[in-house]
Amino acid sequence: MDGSGISRRGFIEQARDTAIVTLAATAAPASVFAQTTGKVSARGRPMPDAVTLPSGPPRAPQPGSVGYAIVGLGDYALNQMMPRFSRSARSHIAALVSGNPEKLRRVGDAYGVPADARYSYEQYDRIAADPRIDAVYIVLPSGLHADYAVRAFKAGKHVLCEKPMALNSADCERMIAAGQRANRRLMIAYRVHFEPHNIEAMALMRRGAAGNIRFLRTEQLSRTDPASRPAENWRIDRALAGGGPLEDYGIYGLQAALYLADEMPESVAATTYRPANDPRFTQVFASVASQLRFPSGAIAQLMTSYDSNGSNLVHVRGDTGALIMDPATGYSGHKMRLEGRERRDIALGDPTVQFARQLDNFTDAIRDGATIRTPDEMGLRDVRLFEAIYAAAETGKTVPLRPDGRMRL
Repeated sequence: MDGSGISRRGFIEQARDTAIVTLAATAAPASVFAQTTGKVSARGRPMPDAVTLPSGPPRAPQPGSVGYAIVGLGDYALNQMMPRFSRSARSHIAALVSGNPEKLRRVGDAYGVPADARYSYEQYDRIAADPRIDAVYIVLPSGLHADYAVRAFKAGKHVLCEKPMALNSADCERMIAAGQRANRRLMIAYRVHFEPHNIEAMALMRRGAAGNIRFLRTEQLSRTDPASRPAENWRIDRALAGGGPLEDYGIYGLQAALYLADEMPESVAATTYRPANDPRFTQVFASVASQLRFPSGAIAQLMTSYDSNGSNLVHVRGDTGALIMDPATGYSGHKMRLEGRERRDIALGDPTVQFARQLDNFTDAIRDGATIRTPDEMGLRDVRLFEAIYAAAETGKTVPLRPDGRMRL
């Protein structure tokens, strides 16, 4: 082939190297995953395992602090984001929204949230009358993002929304329009843009520390518990998760390819896979791989899976050096190495600052009009690229792209 797509032989050879040979098997039809159908609703879940709640109430918010309503009290909200509010000087938790009354009580007590600032999903629209809430942070399953964002804008609140922005570009555009009508800000929670190693990696590639970029490879791989079923695990429920690993874990690989190449791809080819008779993957793909071609000639190969031994790798190879990040985009434990003329290991301190710095950026945007580093347009761009990846996988053809991520039809 001429580099515009992934040859079957070449793809199998690369998959073998990364222990996911099954990725190269016959693709399942992709169009059914490009959009979800039907109405989905938020529902309460039990308290996640291994949650450590604060032992004492948080400090009183300082004047001008932005009050956030946390919408969805799952593992990520409770174990990652909420504990980091204490490290953001002008952000505080003002309200909670959950469908589990007991969890709402326990978390509200631990974080000092007044009883009248604890809302069920059925009461969500009442946040419009709560002046303590300046913004909502939507930490719900992906298929619920658009609805809850639009309702938050209608209530007059700013929105920080977890990734992906939504499951289709039409919903992303609906969210953007709602924010503009309400004159409220919308940010997508791409935390890696605030993580020191990833920030330094962007700077290194911009100044040519590896030379002209020729090849990028990303692996975001994990293995879903074999006992999981869609009814208990939203990540394998199509209405809530879309196609599966690409929108969830794989979005970090896509993001890394874009911010390290520092250009938009001009075409994409892709392959998807679902194993037969595996109840985990009746609704979503087990694995997705794609190849992006950039105007500079650089090629990015992205692999993500819910059925592979874990990997969180970003590898950039230029004509004079290389950058290897492994682990690359997690919550902690980052390692980074530069090869070539500047060969060295790079250690940049605590990656967990990414959470508070993300909050700081959005709070500064709300209070001071600061530029949002990960704006709604970025979220829309990425969802358009997801749609192109699935279209390429379904048709088996290389799909040309516009600079904004839309398919060039």
